[in-house]
Amino acid sequence: MIVDVASTPTRGRFAQIGSVVCWLAVVPPVAWAAVRLAGLDRGPLVQALAFTPYVAGWSVPAVALTLALRRWWPAAVAALAAVALLGVVAPRALAAPQPTVTGPTVRLLTANLLAGAGDARTLVELVRRHRVDVLTVQEFTPDAQAALRRLGLDELLPHRQLNPQIGTPGSGLYSRWPIADAGIRHNRGGWGFTQAYGTLAVPGTPPVRVESAHPSAPYALDQVGAWRADLAAQPPATPDGGLRILAGDFNATLDHGPLRALLRTGYVDAADATGAGLTGTWGPYDGDLIPPVTIDHVLVDRRIAVRSVTVLALPGSDHRPVLATLTLPTG
Repeated sequence: MIVDVASTPTRGRFAQIGSVVCWLAVVPPVAWAAVRLAGLDRGPLVQALAFTPYVAGWSVPAVALTLALRRWWPAAVAALAAVALLGVVAPRALAAPQPTVTGPTVRLLTANLLAGAGDARTLVELVRRHRVDVLTVQEFTPDAQAALRRLGLDELLPHRQLNPQIGTPGSGLYSRWPIADAGIRHNRGGWGFTQAYGTLAVPGTPPVRVESAHPSAPYALDQVGAWRADLAAQPPATPDGGLRILAGDFNATLDHGPLRALLRTGYVDAADATGAGLTGTWGPYDGDLIPPVTIDHVLVDRRIAVRSVTVLALPGSDHRPVLATLTLPTG
C-alpha cells in the first residue's frame, strides 16, 4: 500500500480553510440575529437594522454552505440564526386574517414628496386613477401645493389640512370627506418635521382620525435620540376609543423596536397584514447602491380590515407612494 504523505498537510490546510470560510459566512447572520432579537437598535445599528430582510436572505445560503462542506457546528449555529431571522421577516410576505367588517371602503395614499420635488402631475394622476379618498403627504412645500392645486387635486379631494413649508418640514392631509378637529403636530427632533392631522367624517362609520406621520430620520449618530423620541411621541392607537390611522414616512422598518412598540398600542401595519411587508419604499435612487428598505407605512387601528396594499412610483421623489385599501367598521 502506498501512502501519499505529502498530501496529508495539504488536506489539512484545505480543511482549515473550509472551516474559516464557514465561520466567516455564519458570523454575520448570527450577530445580526442577536442584535435584532435583543432590540439593540442604538447608534449605527439603527440604520443597519433596516436591512435585516437582506441578512435573513443571506442566512439560507450560509446554512447551505456549511452543510455542503460538512462543518456541523457552523451548520447548527447558522441554522439557528436563519430560523431566528426568517421567523421575524418571513411573516411579512404572508397575508394575515382580517377583521370581519362591512363598513365603507377607504382608499388611502401616502407620499413623501422629497422637499416638493415629487412630480405633481403623477401624484394627481395616481389620485384620479386609483380613486383615492384620503391623501397624506410629507415634505410638502408651497410650490408643491400650488402645482397640485393647478392640476386639480383640490377638486378631487376638496377638504384639507395643510402646512406647506420650504424644504422638508411641511405636511398635508387631503380628504374626500369633511375634516374636523384638524391641526399640526410639531416633531421636536431632526429637521423639525410636522404632521398634519384631522378627524374625517366618513359616511357609515365612526369618525376616523388620520395623521400624516413623519418622525425624525436617524441619518446621523447625533440624530438617533431625536428619531427615537419622535417615534415614541406618535399618537398611540385607542382600541377602546376612536379609530386612528397613521400614514407616512416613519423613517423606520418593522425591525426597529420603537415602531414595533407603536404597533403594540393597537395598530396593524397594512403592508404586513396583506403580505406586502417586504416591498421596499425608499431607495435606490440616482444610481446609489443602497438596496430598497420599507420605511413608509400605513398603520391602521386593528378594528379596520386591510384589503390590499400597493407600492407605486413617483418620479422626482426618493420614496415610493403606498396605497392602502381599507374597510372600516360600521360602529
